[in-house]
Amino acid sequence: MNTTPQPDPKDRPARLTVGVVGAGRVGPALAASLQLAGHRPVAVSGVSDASRRRAAALLPDVPLMTPAEVLGRAELVLLTVPDDALPGLVSGLAETGAVRPGQLIVHTSGRYGARVLHPALRAGALPLALHPAMTFTGTPVDVQRLAGCSFGVTAPEELRLAAEALVIEMGGEPEWIAEDRRPLYHAALALGSNHLVTLVAQSMELLRASGVSAPDRMLGPLLGASLDNALRSGDAALTGPVARGDAGTVAAHVAELREHAPQAVAGYLAMARTTADRALAHGLLKPELAEDLLGVLAEEATATGGTSGARGTGGASGARGTGGAADTDGSSDSPESAEDPTGSDAPGGSGHPGDPGRPDGPAGPDGPGDPEDSDGPHGPEGTAGPEGDVR
Repeated sequence: MNTTPQPDPKDRPARLTVGVVGAGRVGPALAASLQLAGHRPVAVSGVSDASRRRAAALLPDVPLMTPAEVLGRAELVLLTVPDDALPGLVSGLAETGAVRPGQLIVHTSGRYGARVLHPALRAGALPLALHPAMTFTGTPVDVQRLAGCSFGVTAPEELRLAAEALVIEMGGEPEWIAEDRRPLYHAALALGSNHLVTLVAQSMELLRASGVSAPDRMLGPLLGASLDNALRSGDAALTGPVARGDAGTVAAHVAELREHAPQAVAGYLAMARTTADRALAHGLLKPELAEDLLGVLAEEATATGGTSGARGTGGASGARGTGGAADTDGSSDSPESAEDPTGSDAPGGSGHPGDPGRPDGPAGPDGPGDPEDSDGPHGPEGTAGPEGDVR
């Protein structure tokens, strides 16, 4: 064990001055983490009361400024705004001359790679996309959670080492993501993190309705074991009535949901069809049992008014025992930012520095707080949201 006294981070010579544009849940946490590595936060922009409180808590004594002023003071700038606000913000900052040659411009969006920063690149800046695959709360605990957190990294090849070094300094693990794979990467995080929150919250509501007094206590050990098993074994960890082919039990579930929680039926059927497909493809669901199960799912989907398809079409809802791809009910979910896509503390619709941000919206997939950052586990926003969002 190393017992050599470590120098206080405040006593280290600062290597880069750091600015934050968008004091949502992600930006202040990343800046605080960089401060621990010896860098020096010098400015942060924030519009709402919540963002100002967050900046004060995580970055005490760092002055609040406009986005243009932040860029004027910082060598490393973190653009931590919602995905949809990012392109306009970058263009606005570049068009107004706020971007300086040699300045490191970092965004934390899961959806975008380095290409969205091209206006800043043309102004001489060095573009980096560093997306933490973590859900954020906007509290100091976020800084601790960055230890061991994976970051989706995209940057020009000549800046790859610099991007990875910054991630490592924040305690993270860099994972290189190709520019054209960023949307798929972000969708994967949203599917795993943001949708998990929805499933767990809905499950707790149903348990309360069934008379369980402490659904969180009941679900905690079960979900923890399921997550651990899934991460270790993938589809081999599937259990339950769908994987067993218990068509009667699934039909009973749907009947109860129709009576007590009709809003949960479509989601149950969609997940059951997907689970059946995967269980069948991996040999967990016997074909002779799959036929009745998929028939029940098709009939229930038809009763719900979906477009699950006729039997024999090749979809899970109708291809009795064929193991085809799940046929949806006609609806589609567009994954949001892994942190939080519903508001912005960055410049508003035009993206030009100094424009008023949108007012605070409801808490996003990363937990309570105003939605002023990009994703993540957010995601995973991301939506983050992965802020979650997972960012």
